Amino acid sequence: MVMQTNRELLHRAKQEGYAIGAFNINNMEILQAIVSAAEAEKSPVIIAVSEGAIQYAGLRYIVSMVRAASEEASIPLSLHLDHGKDLEVIRSVIEGGFTSVMIDGSHLDFMENISVTKKVVEMAKEKGISVEGELGRLKGIEDKVAVSEREAFLTDPSEAEEFVEKTGVDALAVAIGTSHGAYKFKGEPRLDFARLEAIAKRVKVPLVLHGASGVPPQVLEKAERFGAKLPGAKGIPDEAIQKAIALGICKINIDTDLRLSFIGAIREVLMTKPEEFDPRKILGPGREAIKQTVQAKMRLFGSSGKAI
Repeated sequence: MVMQTNRELLHRAKQEGYAIGAFNINNMEILQAIVSAAEAEKSPVIIAVSEGAIQYAGLRYIVSMVRAASEEASIPLSLHLDHGKDLEVIRSVIEGGFTSVMIDGSHLDFMENISVTKKVVEMAKEKGISVEGELGRLKGIEDKVAVSEREAFLTDPSEAEEFVEKTGVDALAVAIGTSHGAYKFKGEPRLDFARLEAIAKRVKVPLVLHGASGVPPQVLEKAERFGAKLPGAKGIPDEAIQKAIALGICKINIDTDLRLSFIGAIREVLMTKPEEFDPRKILGPGREAIKQTVQAKMRLFGSSGKAI
């Protein structure tokens, strides 16, 4: 199947009220696991690649792998640059075969973010590539952070409306209290659903939730049982994800849960079979663990069966 843009994938998701997972890849096994899960669930999927993954694996290798996966797949998928900050990297992926890019100007002031994002939109238009912008910042928000400080990190609904109008982005990543990594909260999760609802009323493009890994207890327990040190790791509860989707989230980024699944399975092989030195028998269980995690996410997001 020919690769699609996020614009195409998310249009239907927004209309029908489900979300599509954007799953980060770093190597062949992770890509195979994600596509295999999408095939099993009959779900559309977004293959997300960070600037770091490009440095690790190489742009041409990544594009070639994803193209091969797309040609063999019976489900729609896109190839998306996650958190692009370097304009030269963004230009290279646009010219190199990606179908969607994210420009992360969230570290810039509001007007500068608009200016840089608009440049990327104009750059991507020439190739028909979709663009995701970001407004608001994802950080580890501590329980003791003052309300005024917390507000400064989160997306302002009126600014979101202006940002989308002035940049022409196809999707908007919003900050409502999530954060990257395995340590999202010290206490109970505090996502600002009222803010999300207000943004959704003002913004007509699909909304995106970053930092949305759930850190499933069974996945974390397995990783720690076989030597991982992740005390206090905590993610976003499933019910919070479902509420976010009901309020307008159409794309959900997942990376940490894949990493935890992968290393848990690999650690188990290395610790229980110290004589094993065949990379296929070490990495294979990691690939299967990611597949199971991705399938569970697709069912949670409501995208299962939407590739039909």
